[in-house]
Amino acid sequence: MEKKSDKKMLALFNSKEAKQIKEEICEIGRRLWAREYVDANGGNISCRLAPGLFICTPTLVSKGFMTPDMLCLVDDKGNQLLGKIKRSSEITTHLAILNAVPEAKAVVHAHPVHATAFAVAGFEPPTCLIPEMEVFVGTVPIAPYRTPGSPQMADVVAPLAPKHQSIMLGNHGLICWGKSVEDAYFKVEITDAYCRTLVVAMSIPTAFTSISGDEVKKLLEMRKNLGMPDHRFNWSASQIAAEDPWEAMGFGESSCGCGCGCSCGSGEKSSKKKGGGKKSKK
Repeated sequence: MEKKSDKKMLALFNSKEAKQIKEEICEIGRRLWAREYVDANGGNISCRLAPGLFICTPTLVSKGFMTPDMLCLVDDKGNQLLGKIKRSSEITTHLAILNAVPEAKAVVHAHPVHATAFAVAGFEPPTCLIPEMEVFVGTVPIAPYRTPGSPQMADVVAPLAPKHQSIMLGNHGLICWGKSVEDAYFKVEITDAYCRTLVVAMSIPTAFTSISGDEVKKLLEMRKNLGMPDHRFNWSASQIAAEDPWEAMGFGESSCGCGCGCSCGSGEKSSKKKGGGKKSKK
C-alpha cells in the first residue's frame, strides 16, 4: 500500500513546475552536447524543486539525448526517491553547492575543452581582461582533484561555492551554479569562451592591455547589483589589479620578447609586437 507521503512526492515530481524544470534540463543537456561541452555520457545537471528535493540527470546517459521521463528526484543527502534510471553519481557534488548556497537554484557540471585545459594545467584564469567575465562570472578558483562523486569532492567544492559561481575541478572539468538551469549553463558558456579567448590571445603578438582596477570596480558594482557574489566587492582598485594578468599568463621578464609569451631565450623583440612590449591599462 502506498504511503500518503509517497503520493504527495509523486504528485510534486509530476507537477507543472517539475515538468518545466525537466524540460529545461533536457534542453540545456542538448546545448551542452551541441557545444561539445560534454562527450559520451559525461556531465550532469541538477535543479532545486522544493526544500530538500532536487531533480537531476541520470547516470550513463548522453546529455544530448535525454527525455524528461529519464530524470530523477533526490533528497538533500543524494538519496534517490523517484526515477526509473539511477541518478548521477556526482549529485553529491551538486548538493554540496546547493546546500551551501541557498540562493543557488541549479548546478551544471561539464567538461568544456578550454576551461578543462586550464583545470588540468592548474592555472586559474587571470582577471581584468574582459568585462563580461567580471560582470557575469567573476573569479574562477580551482578545487583540488578528488575522486568524482566522492564525499571528498563535495568537501573541497562546498567552501568555494558561496563566493564563486564558476569553479574548475582540478584535472576534471567545470561546475557552475545559477538562479536557473539556463543561468548555470550561461556561466559554463562564458567561462569556457573566456578561457578559449585567453588561449588565442596568448598565441598572437600582444600590447599587454588589461582593464584597470578602477574600471573593474565599476564592473563589480554591476555584478553586485545583479545579486551575484564576489569576494572582491570591498577590494580597492589597487588590490583588484595587483596581479598583472599578462604576467600571470607567462608574459613576464622571463619571456623572450617575441610577443608570444614563450621563453625561447632569443632576446629579440618582434617588430610585429604591438606597443613595443609595454604593458598598458585601458
